[in-house]
Amino acid sequence: MSEPMNPSPATPGDAAPEADQSDAAPGAERSDAAPATAGIPDDLRAAALDRARRLRQEPRFPGGPAADPAGSHHERRIRSFQPRRSRVTPGQQDALERLWPKWGLDIDGLRVLDLPELFDGLPVVLEIGFGMGEATAQMAADDPGTGILAVDVHTPGQGNLLGLADRNGVSNIRVANGDAIILLREMLEPDSLDGLRVYFPDPWPKSRHHKRRLIQPEFLDLAAQRLKPGAVLHCATDWEPYAEQMLEVLTAHPRFENTAADGGYAPRPAFRPLTRFEGQGLDKGHVVHDLLFARH
Repeated sequence: MSEPMNPSPATPGDAAPEADQSDAAPGAERSDAAPATAGIPDDLRAAALDRARRLRQEPRFPGGPAADPAGSHHERRIRSFQPRRSRVTPGQQDALERLWPKWGLDIDGLRVLDLPELFDGLPVVLEIGFGMGEATAQMAADDPGTGILAVDVHTPGQGNLLGLADRNGVSNIRVANGDAIILLREMLEPDSLDGLRVYFPDPWPKSRHHKRRLIQPEFLDLAAQRLKPGAVLHCATDWEPYAEQMLEVLTAHPRFENTAADGGYAPRPAFRPLTRFEGQGLDKGHVVHDLLFARH
């Protein structure tokens, strides 16, 4: 993925971690997009709020990613990401409108994906959070024999990744819009994934927000059910306390085994590109840790 460095990396969703958005739905507008209603009569205020709610649920582009694909059919819960709707460039908009029907899908939780059909029989790696998509596009181009199911909630990044794939003749990427937990739990078969990548997830650095971190025992339970035996979960972070937590919970999980001989962090594998954001962080003295754990 192409990810901004901490303290607000862009996986899955890259807004500032200080904001408490436990009930935010993927793809929803920020609260500051709601109409100002102070001093407005109750009936007009209710109508304005209802209109704002409907606008938040409508797709920004015809045939493109939905604003809230899972809608109300799944429980509201603490999210491990902060959805945002930032500016989409004309090129990204063009890619969304042209390519979303071909290579995009909404995570609605209402169907089980047929991955062999979706990827023409290729083995499939799930990538949760890809920022602007440069690294994802490069990994797909370098390994055309592997399909990448790339999940994010950032509309400009979705458009950018689709555009990169199109321009570079890469056809082994599918872009999924919405909550990766719903995708894993509701829309993938057991033992269907050949790998799982979580690069530079939001570290949620404040102690009260640690519950929002993605790499938790419950997430690993779900991931283990969807990964094939021997498939590798690959995490990377430049946030030292989060790296330590990742190593601790992965080491303790009975269905994952560290591929590093010394039981610690792994060297960055050659297939994970060094992105410009990561390079900027390294220039600032950040230390990036990779963790590669195989599913029993």
